[in-house]
Amino acid sequence: MSSVVTPYNQSSSKKQQVAEMFDNIAPRYDFLNHFLSLGIDILWRKKAIRLLKKHRPKTILDIATGTGDFAIEALKLNPEKVTGIDISEKMLEVGIEKISKKGLSEKIHLQKADSENLPFEENFFDAITAGFGVRNFENLEKGLSEMYRVLRENGMVVILEFSQPDQFPIKQFYNFYFFKLLPAIGKIISKDSRAYTYLPESVSAFPYGNQFLNVMQKTGFHELKYYPLSFGVASIYIGRKGKHPVGV
Repeated sequence: MSSVVTPYNQSSSKKQQVAEMFDNIAPRYDFLNHFLSLGIDILWRKKAIRLLKKHRPKTILDIATGTGDFAIEALKLNPEKVTGIDISEKMLEVGIEKISKKGLSEKIHLQKADSENLPFEENFFDAITAGFGVRNFENLEKGLSEMYRVLRENGMVVILEFSQPDQFPIKQFYNFYFFKLLPAIGKIISKDSRAYTYLPESVSAFPYGNQFLNVMQKTGFHELKYYPLSFGVASIYIGRKGKHPVGV
């Protein structure tokens, strides 16, 4: 696996730097997220949530929830409760305000927590979602193991993450956009010179496709599948917990 990529050239841990970075860009995060992806990220989340429809989860944990977009989308599954956790206080503040304005505070609860040390009991949630967050883990296997621990027997995890297209000319356009255009636009709008340079760097260092499924399998998940999105720009990964597999 590649060496650890961090947002800033600091002596502090990756976890601390990631929290600082998202605190810095929180006020403009939603705008940049949708603008830089041309709104496609919204469609990706919708597809990811649809994969949970047959599972009918009543309790859902959204890892690295940020401003709560995935948690809000998860309400289409009609769960009793969605809990979103993140290490960035500023992102959570934006999310809590957004959820309150939508009148969803009774259904969605956001709280500060470390994805690699989840403050929940074992076998607690029916399903877990994570959108564009697992590549920011300081210890990927530890974070996935924690997700496995708090998931109930036969519970399902759905992870949405950036990947890397390999087909011409998508790969060439992707590399130009991701490594040249996106950092320049992100720097101007977010006022953080590193945040949108770290993004493509972290994607390049992250295992994707079958490599990531292998890491999930190593931490205990089974019935593993992945679905490339938009020619491989992103991927949805799914898996289950338990000794007795059931169909998706």
